[in-house]
Amino acid sequence: MTEPVTLDPARSALVLVDLMDRIVALPLEPRKGAEVLVASQELAAAFRSAGAPVVLIRVERPGVAEQPPGSGLVGGLARDGDVEIVKRTIGGFQGTGLDDRLRELGVSTLVFGGIATNLGVESTARAAADLGYDLVFVEDAMAAFTAAEHEASVRLDFPRLGSVVRVAELTLGG
Repeated sequence: MTEPVTLDPARSALVLVDLMDRIVALPLEPRKGAEVLVASQELAAAFRSAGAPVVLIRVERPGVAEQPPGSGLVGGLARDGDVEIVKRTIGGFQGTGLDDRLRELGVSTLVFGGIATNLGVESTARAAADLGYDLVFVEDAMAAFTAAEHEASVRLDFPRLGSVVRVAELTLGG
């Protein structure tokens, strides 16, 4: 992890990836989906109270008539004013208009949480890095299918793309 990070809420957005009932319920490591959800809700509350955008990304399987049960965002996660994005690929930028929405909001820094660390979160973050965003990864607001996959992203990949912090190390300044 790095030193504590203070962000400008006028230029920052929280991006939470795939916090859907069916994904949060999967066997995850190094923490359960319910723990990721609690940390993510804490972050979302802080961002909202600072006037910073909260982006909620969920996946839909392309080419199927009906999505599997549990494909919506976890109940109570979304609030009025949040940006909701539906993706049909691993990452949240391809074909979703997410970059345009963030640019309209004046966002230059993205703070990431969600499931799975090494899949939806990392894929979205890599695209964001390519688009020139500054990145912050909240380690205790993520999980993967194995602890090794989570750790590889958090220890090897994410530090090359941005800062890695824990919920308690992140503040939104005035």
